[in-house]
Amino acid sequence: MSRTPFRTAYDQALAQWPVPVEAVDVPTPYGVTRVNSCGPADASASPLVLLPGGGASSTVWGACVAAGLGRDRRVHAVDLVGEPGLSVPAPGRAVRRVGDLTAWLDALLDGLVGPGGGPVTLAGHSYGAWIAAHAAAQRPGRFDRLVLLDPTRVFAGLRPGYVLRALPMLVRPTPARVRSFLAWETGGAVLDPAWTRLQEAAAAFPTVRPVTGPRPDLARLGGLPVQVEVLFAGRARCHDPGRTAAAARRALPGARVDVLPGVSHHALPAAAAEEIARLLDPPA
Repeated sequence: MSRTPFRTAYDQALAQWPVPVEAVDVPTPYGVTRVNSCGPADASASPLVLLPGGGASSTVWGACVAAGLGRDRRVHAVDLVGEPGLSVPAPGRAVRRVGDLTAWLDALLDGLVGPGGGPVTLAGHSYGAWIAAHAAAQRPGRFDRLVLLDPTRVFAGLRPGYVLRALPMLVRPTPARVRSFLAWETGGAVLDPAWTRLQEAAAAFPTVRPVTGPRPDLARLGGLPVQVEVLFAGRARCHDPGRTAAAARRALPGARVDVLPGVSHHALPAAAAEEIARLLDPPA
């Protein structure tokens, strides 16, 4: 890949990870998926697979790694196919439906841990949490834990005001529109400059339309040994955090559901890196 502003910003963000990172390209029917892995390859704990939100890349998890994530287990941070990152979609095999997403993730896990290998801890933020929830509902036996960080369209729809505010950035993204939207959603919070540069550079990235569809059928997780944990951002503008957390508790009575005060949706996961690192990889 040529040295574009996006690639430069991507490499700078990844360079901030304080541990050695192994970049792996995993072939799937939907394209080659870039995975940035760290942590001991021979760890006894199940591997942790991380899915970023829409418009983000695997590099977004760097603050969590700096907070200790991956110290005692193998961590695989994924660039979603069709989203900003170094994954390369297969020509003529676009990810268009929920079934394509779950088939892509299934093939990716086969490449990372072997066909049928497991169990795996699966975590995602925002759109990545929506993908993770669908995957766990379809193949619950493949996972020992499911961690959803401020999931969108899993327990509630998006607020109309949020969609209207995001629409100009989504229809014709520019660095200025990305910067303006993030400042609005995060309430002007101080964000990591390397991450901000990458988000602005992603405005020129040739992405495909994100997959939309129904909410995952989480009832399929009932009665199965999948530990589910959901963490909502207390200042999220994409949905009402309190009401959405209540909906999560009703949908998943056995899950651990918490609301993290003072943090916005798009400031995650960096703004709560220590809490998220402990949640994803609790000390033994």
